[in-house]
Amino acid sequence: MRFIPFGVLLLGSWLALPAAADEGSVMLQRLADAERTLSFQGTFVYERNGSFSTHSIWHQAGEGVALRERLLQLDGSAQEVVRVDGQVQCASGALADQLIDSQLWPARALNAEQLSEWYELRVLGKSRVAGRATDVLALVPRDQHRYGIELHLDQQTGLPLKSLLVNDKGQLLERLQFTQLETDAPVPSNLEPSAGCRPVRLGPVQAQAAEAWRSDWLPPGFSLSSVTQRRSPASDELVACQVYGDGLARFSVFMEPLRGEAVEDVRTQLGPTVAVSRRLKTRDGDVMVTVVGEIPLGTAERVALSMRSLGEVAQ
Repeated sequence: MRFIPFGVLLLGSWLALPAAADEGSVMLQRLADAERTLSFQGTFVYERNGSFSTHSIWHQAGEGVALRERLLQLDGSAQEVVRVDGQVQCASGALADQLIDSQLWPARALNAEQLSEWYELRVLGKSRVAGRATDVLALVPRDQHRYGIELHLDQQTGLPLKSLLVNDKGQLLERLQFTQLETDAPVPSNLEPSAGCRPVRLGPVQAQAAEAWRSDWLPPGFSLSSVTQRRSPASDELVACQVYGDGLARFSVFMEPLRGEAVEDVRTQLGPTVAVSRRLKTRDGDVMVTVVGEIPLGTAERVALSMRSLGEVAQ
């Protein structure tokens, strides 16, 4: 199927019929239900920034069963992730030092009503992926602070067999596409991690660290979803991290004390993922604020500039 630029879709958004929006909401809800209730296994290709990798996935779900997933990269360096109820239990390769929650295959708890405030739901037609008939749903952002996504949903199960993440110019930033999917087999048997899968544990976050910062500005629809302790993108130090989301897109904000170290501001993008760092002066010393996530670069920069120490605000 030829990809339709999201800029064109945005221009035609006023012509969308309520019936189409309702149909999109039903499709989105079916997707969320499928990933929460159906077990499956398959193989997919992941593309970002012109680089391709192939992965196997085993997904166990069902009534009264913990949602358990295992991802295994089949080419390049050996990388593996095991998650239970959305929380990473172990990871291997480079992911062991970086991963807390996988963006590659997110555990979705999608709310169609909430998302429709920030994305227009457009039903584009039908296609075929991995030999299976699909319906195509576009989530077109209503502003410049988030990316658009095109989902090819399996007609039989509602599972996403293909997803395309694009910017406001219709340029492809990320692709995930199944080449094989099996849903009729018994509960997947390859869910146990290999010996090289290292446990990933989060240290407790002190309330003082969690509440020490706030943002003067957030993109519309984004709110604080959690505060965790994660490894800083700029060093090996564990620092408090605030996670924000709009129900689909997410970004993280790290606040790392510099302790006199000389560092430079950073502004970079790899595929859909941006990283923006800036030095912030506080009464307790300089801090490096880093915003990482799948949001436009300008939005990440504005968030980084808006972070404030509550101690400074109180003064």
